[in-house]
Amino acid sequence: MRIEEPDPHGRAGWTRRLVGRGAAVLLVALIVSALAGSGTGVRADEEDSPALTVVAAEVRAISRRLEALRGELTVARAQARRAEAILRYSGQYQIPGDLAAAIYDIAVSEGIETDVAFRLVKVESNFRPDATSHRGAIGYTQILQGTAQFYERGLSVDQLREPDVNLRIGFRFLRDLMRRYDGDIELALLAYNRGPGRVEEILLQGGDPANGYARKVLEGTRHEK
Repeated sequence: MRIEEPDPHGRAGWTRRLVGRGAAVLLVALIVSALAGSGTGVRADEEDSPALTVVAAEVRAISRRLEALRGELTVARAQARRAEAILRYSGQYQIPGDLAAAIYDIAVSEGIETDVAFRLVKVESNFRPDATSHRGAIGYTQILQGTAQFYERGLSVDQLREPDVNLRIGFRFLRDLMRRYDGDIELALLAYNRGPGRVEEILLQGGDPANGYARKVLEGTRHEK
């Protein structure tokens, strides 16, 4: 068995190795701390220090990975909120999940509040894709073919009965009406129901175009009075 000889300060070999390792760890910790504090800090003499170059590259790689993970977490949270909302709407209105998902996604893409979108479809068609009014309004959002062709020239009745097409055009029409009336959702809904021309005619005559439709659609939403 080999006996460690003490150094001039009375320390055994294992003690010297331990102290040496501790000093190395401390040095690396100080380097990493300095790099983290400076964000992208790279010392001017880095080319002369391969170890520092490696540590700096590792720190930058870890930073990029953390940013990527933050992005993934943001996406995951959004997906969870979407799934929760679709399940809630599906249960609230007793409709299939795929229909709830279509209404939700198209409303979001067209800039319509989801609560308002679901209420609009409920009031207009009671979620029946084959609904047709005596005036010829079609589908979930009860859009007239003439109105639909303003957005998509040559659109046929059969195409307008397709759920995604009908929802997209109906919500886009409501969005445009809200812009027309400077965000006044009640006037926009009245124009959706009665036609913009009729609403503006009544307003020019000093009348009130309200007929109960807007109140009915906004029931249960944050706009309910």
